[in-house]
Amino acid sequence: MGFFDQLFNTKSTERDSEIKPSGFTWRTLEELSQLDAIEKLSEEKLVVIFKHSVTCGISNMVWHQFQNEIDFNNDHIEMLYLDLLAHRDVSNEITKRFQVLHQSPQILVIKDGKVLHHASHSAIKLSNIKKFLPEHDS
Repeated sequence: MGFFDQLFNTKSTERDSEIKPSGFTWRTLEELSQLDAIEKLSEEKLVVIFKHSVTCGISNMVWHQFQNEIDFNNDHIEMLYLDLLAHRDVSNEITKRFQVLHQSPQILVIKDGKVLHHASHSAIKLSNIKKFLPEHDS
């Protein structure tokens, strides 16, 4: 995955090693050019984009709850974190490219270049993502 590692930075979160003993890693989504790579990557594995507004209390609550529930590794899934305030252009292009109305917080689950599932606010549930993973990752 060297090519994708060069395109996507790692998102570190507090207490990462304590919460994610499985070695799960978030990638940051910061550039429009990464969206082409996301579509290509989605041919190999499930891709989830988490759109987050860092100044919104609800978004912060959902983000922390969501990331604390992750109990799998990156073998079959790549999860990307988008800071909406810093990268609004990327969020706008996601809306246009994947035809999903923008909301915050929001997740998009992408496979083979298509959105299989999207949700916002309290409807963001890890269980809705895990159902798309191979059985041994769930």
